[in-house]
Amino acid sequence: MEEKEINKDEETVKTDEMSAEQPSDNVTDENEVEVTNDEEAQEEKDPLEAAQEQIADLKDKYLRQVAEFDNYRKRTLKERAELILNGGEKTIVALLPVIDDMERAMKIGEKTDDPQVLREGMELIYHKMMKTLEGLGVKKIDTTDADFNTDLHAAEALVPGMGDDKKGKVIDCIATGYTLNDKVIRHAKVAVGQ
Repeated sequence: MEEKEINKDEETVKTDEMSAEQPSDNVTDENEVEVTNDEEAQEEKDPLEAAQEQIADLKDKYLRQVAEFDNYRKRTLKERAELILNGGEKTIVALLPVIDDMERAMKIGEKTDDPQVLREGMELIYHKMMKTLEGLGVKKIDTTDADFNTDLHAAEALVPGMGDDKKGKVIDCIATGYTLNDKVIRHAKVAVGQ
């Protein structure tokens, strides 16, 4: 009988060991309860932390935009100042060869008394100057047989008794007008038929 009792006791011990290894469905582990509480706490903190992170991110982006705009403003002010100071550089560089020609013509004029040579030199310099100005976008306003146009011409004198066919027409050009890239920079001063 003792053997039976011992066997029963062994079975009981084995059953107790097995039940200790495998928890039953009804028993909850303390670690699981703590994990659940931590998750709930994180869920409560997450929206606040997320909002704070979003605020920090937006603040950083805002500060970067402000700094970038300030740098852009400073750079454009500097470029504008340089443009104002050095804007005529292209024109001056283009005119320097014409000035050189004028200086050479003056030196030759001191050595010669022939007015024809001086006239030819002046004409060459004039044509070179006009070609240089055309390269820069400057054009003469044509007044030959033109109708008087207040956008292009400035009437300096009215000439009466020229006939009906000359009424409102440019009779004579007193000073040539010029355009720069199709913008009038100086109106042509003209005499107009009345």
